[in-house]
Amino acid sequence: MEEYLAMLALSPADLTGCRVLDCPGGASSFTAEACALGADAVAADPAYAMAPGDLAVRALDDARRSSDYVSAHADRYEWGLFGTPEAHFAARVAAVGRFAWDVRSHPGRYVPASLPELPFADEEFDVVLSSHLLFAYGDRLDGAFHRDALRELLRVCRPGGSVRLYPLLEYAGAALDGLPALVRELGGDGVDATLVPVSYRFLRGADTALVLRKR
Repeated sequence: MEEYLAMLALSPADLTGCRVLDCPGGASSFTAEACALGADAVAADPAYAMAPGDLAVRALDDARRSSDYVSAHADRYEWGLFGTPEAHFAARVAAVGRFAWDVRSHPGRYVPASLPELPFADEEFDVVLSSHLLFAYGDRLDGAFHRDALRELLRVCRPGGSVRLYPLLEYAGAALDGLPALVRELGGDGVDATLVPVSYRFLRGADTALVLRKR
């Protein structure tokens, strides 16, 4: 929860009493913590089609692989938040534990689905969050995917609500050359786009979130 609030320029009041979507949710504990806060939160991810036990095992494997990558590229990260790669891994394992418990206790919060097509109604959510997929893998996901995915996230968001994305930086370190044109295109579709500085610091240079609001 604390990481989501920091990296997506949110406060607890932005979530309490709101219908919230986290997509892709992965093995994050955010949905469980948001619901405890008073939000009506759900997460979407294709991995949720797995049985809970298998999903927990995969989540731990993913946490280990992520930790190995971070350790091997430690110079790409700022360590003021976690201190060490070992502490980062411990935080991820703790989140996986909370996630695995919530999946078993509240399976309806976890919807097997993937962008750019989601099984939700138009304008179903007040707040739509997407982290560490769009833009982060720009070396693998092309401009058409990003455009279609953003339009889908906007489709399920109500007018006046917000779609928030982070980070705006590829893991590979390449510049996001297509982002300005994509933002201009969305603006022509009746969407206000704002680049918001955030307090979250981990991946070097990832200090901004994109906030989209439907008029």
